[in-house]
Amino acid sequence: MTLSARITGLYVGKSEHLWQDKAPSAIRKTYREGPLELNELGFLEDEQADLKVHGGPEKAVHHYASEHYATWASEYPEQAHLFKPGAVGENIATEGLTEHNLCLGDVFTLGTAKVQICQGRQPCWKLVSHTGLSSLAMRFQKTGFTGWYYRVLEDGRVSVGDTMTLLERPHEDLVLADVIAARFNPRLDPALAQKLADIPELSGNWRKAFLKKTQAGYTENTDKRLKG
Repeated sequence: MTLSARITGLYVGKSEHLWQDKAPSAIRKTYREGPLELNELGFLEDEQADLKVHGGPEKAVHHYASEHYATWASEYPEQAHLFKPGAVGENIATEGLTEHNLCLGDVFTLGTAKVQICQGRQPCWKLVSHTGLSSLAMRFQKTGFTGWYYRVLEDGRVSVGDTMTLLERPHEDLVLADVIAARFNPRLDPALAQKLADIPELSGNWRKAFLKKTQAGYTENTDKRLKG
């Protein structure tokens, strides 16, 4: 199939102490035209504060669909001004690519680089602290409007205006929205959990999480992630 989208925004940021008595974060990003250098750990000008839960080869680049901002502006009208591309810590903004028309393992051009979708985002308390909206992290999770992460297959340079083009789709049956919904489903069918745990293109952390979901009686505690 033919699938492409123009990059409308690139965003990078540095780790900052943004909130008293809270861990530092690099969720506050700055718009850049580019070109930006990209390697297996992400954009050279970008930074992640806590490498245990952010960054690394399987969360090198975060992409968020700009279409979702209209939903959030409608849901939170008094804070509608907050919801614009770059607002939730993403590195890339586009229109035309969403969790519903992408699949796990999709490989795209990204400027002169090549990247692969390897997991969705797990929303956390930093979204709440960043926006001041106490329900936003849970709303991200319930809607599945989380965005997604890429691993970098080939280094390159990326600029606003570049066109991302789908090169490979190894798992057309694994729509990204469905994979994200499965990750947050506390009553996931163990057979589906095992199927997802066996997908080599999925990030290691998500494969481990799905493997746990194959165990009878397993319950995931999300309080620390969502509430901080």
